Amino acid sequence: MKIVNVAGARPNFIKIAPLLEAFTATAGIEPMLVHTGQHYGERMSDLFFHQLGIPEPDVNLEVGSASHAVQTAEIMKAFEPVLLEHAADAVLVVGDVNSTIACGLVAVKLGVKLIHVEAGLRSFDRTMPEEINRVLTDTVSDLLFCTEQSGVENLINEGIAEEKIFLVGNVMIDTLLKSRELAAGSTILDDLALRQGEYVVLTLHRPSNVDDPAVLARLFDALEVIQDDVPIVFPIHPRTRNNLEGSSLARRVAKLGKLQLIDPVGYLDFLKLMSSAKAMLTDSGGIQEETTILGIPCLTLRQNTERPITAKIGSNRVVGTDTEKIIEAWRDIQAGRWQTPRTPELWDGQAAKRIARIIAGG
Repeated sequence: MKIVNVAGARPNFIKIAPLLEAFTATAGIEPMLVHTGQHYGERMSDLFFHQLGIPEPDVNLEVGSASHAVQTAEIMKAFEPVLLEHAADAVLVVGDVNSTIACGLVAVKLGVKLIHVEAGLRSFDRTMPEEINRVLTDTVSDLLFCTEQSGVENLINEGIAEEKIFLVGNVMIDTLLKSRELAAGSTILDDLALRQGEYVVLTLHRPSNVDDPAVLARLFDALEVIQDDVPIVFPIHPRTRNNLEGSSLARRVAKLGKLQLIDPVGYLDFLKLMSSAKAMLTDSGGIQEETTILGIPCLTLRQNTERPITAKIGSNRVVGTDTEKIIEAWRDIQAGRWQTPRTPELWDGQAAKRIARIIAGG
């Protein structure tokens, strides 16, 4: 079976790495890698490929940045001739980015089997572009691989046939567990003059947070309080940096003496930053999962989560963007009032191997 595996953005690279390794080791599967170029450049793409041991893409569509509509359309236009040329038996997509839905639609319209890894996750918030991508991709997929039981239940409730659905665990955790030893050798703490357990890491990239000046101001009200207690390291997403530059907030951010803005870092450095932090503040989905395994308190700066297992048994608390709620949760972290996380079912580093076995018919 020839499987075209699609990756487009940083989270995709982390998920696709163990899948390619498992497929290469499985008789009867011939993997091919297509990079859409949704994220590009040394910091956003190349470094991840190198550190995760992902082979050079067979094809790079190089679509670059654009609005949701334009980017999705450009990926579809570029991917269709590739799929026609290579006569694949299946297309595998991961996650919920524009590359996921774009390549998924091309596949099913050409009659090619579609496989979705990380299926069934729902925030039940249709204002999130990722939610639209998730729902639509799941609707047209032939095989759906879920990270947690809520995903299975969501798909069944939406009328997806149960024989298409498999609970397999989390390929992102496959990569984390495999990479922990390598990440331990990172010098990022020394480079940034940080001490283990005495700083917080912040990530912000979702449009609902970084495109709305009022929301961003509320978040920085909370950050101003937290940085009085500990340094905050902020690997800043290009979108967030662009929104801050030239804004009324830029001057205020510059005055926060213990808020350290840095460029995006590679996977191993970021894993070291996360695993050594006192806490994470984030609007990322994947970080909620990674901190659950690392046992690091996580404040999710959103009104909801599509990964409820991380809040139910993990180290994650969904606090929204209200200044006082964020500060209150931070005080709980300082006081040790935090749930001791448990490991979700099948988050054991073997998810990609399970997926390969199922696809190969074993």
